Amino acid sequence: MKAAVAVENQNRPQIDDRPLPEPAAGEVAIDLKAAALNHRDLWILSGNYPGLKYPVVLGSDGAGVIGAVGEGVSEEWIGQEVIIYPAAHWGEREVAQGPDFEILGLPEDGTFVERICLPLRRTAPKPDHLDWAQAAALPLAGLTAFRALFRRANLLAGEKLLVTGIGGGVAQFGLQFGLAAGAEVWVTSSNPAKIEAAVAAGAAGGVNYRDDDWPAQLKQATGGGVDVALDGAAGPGFAGLIEAARPGARIVNYGGTGGALPQMSPRPLFWNQLSLLGSTMGSSTDFADLQGFVRQHQLVPVVDRTFPLDQVAAALDHMDGGAQTGKIVLMP
Repeated sequence: MKAAVAVENQNRPQIDDRPLPEPAAGEVAIDLKAAALNHRDLWILSGNYPGLKYPVVLGSDGAGVIGAVGEGVSEEWIGQEVIIYPAAHWGEREVAQGPDFEILGLPEDGTFVERICLPLRRTAPKPDHLDWAQAAALPLAGLTAFRALFRRANLLAGEKLLVTGIGGGVAQFGLQFGLAAGAEVWVTSSNPAKIEAAVAAGAAGGVNYRDDDWPAQLKQATGGGVDVALDGAAGPGFAGLIEAARPGARIVNYGGTGGALPQMSPRPLFWNQLSLLGSTMGSSTDFADLQGFVRQHQLVPVVDRTFPLDQVAAALDHMDGGAQTGKIVLMP
């Protein structure tokens, strides 16, 4: 079978031919129909990710059909359509992951492959209203947005939500989830076309984060600032989130593509009683609740483009260029 494998000192994976795996006790073999990219894959390839080991099959997201079962798993599962929970060893505390927490695709071989074997508990039924590419796009980014908004920031109907960098996968889910929850959603982007697309999808408006006065623009447009900000960049623009927040707001960060946080005065934090929150992926409980939310609201992940598995390098180049809106998906 084909597998996209990261090897040391190469910035794009190589396509290897590997034996078809068979499930161990308690496992199922999933014949993958689709697997979604994440920026995590680029960071692994660039050597900028903790716990690196090579070679490793990339990919954290996937959807497919159970083709075989291991000892102790009913054969009734064969033929079932599933999506993959992309984490392992969350731990006993829902408030945060434990020390053994891992994400599929490093150190464990991931989903950029034609078949993968995983414990049955790390699968869930594929939502019937989604096609294969949409289903594969859901797990990691959808779970990240869901936990950040509803477990960490406790977003409420009627609140004003800011989603930064609206082109990315988590940001697209943030827009969809915020609207479904009854929030008024605002966005940022450096690309006016992406802001226009977000407004067409239901956002109230947006600002260009390359404008020096974007926080003031946003504060004026929202009539006083936002209640919740969902951010995956950090970096120099993070100070603008504090400026754009109304008193009592919650700012939740799930990534650092923009780099380290700038030096900031603490006065706006304590005086405006702001909450700065961190969030990472989500537990199996979060994953189950995410699926229920998606089914309840019949939400459809935004898929930017699909590529064949053997064109994974081109797919990664497309993501690295930053022009996408939504998820990029491989079709093994």
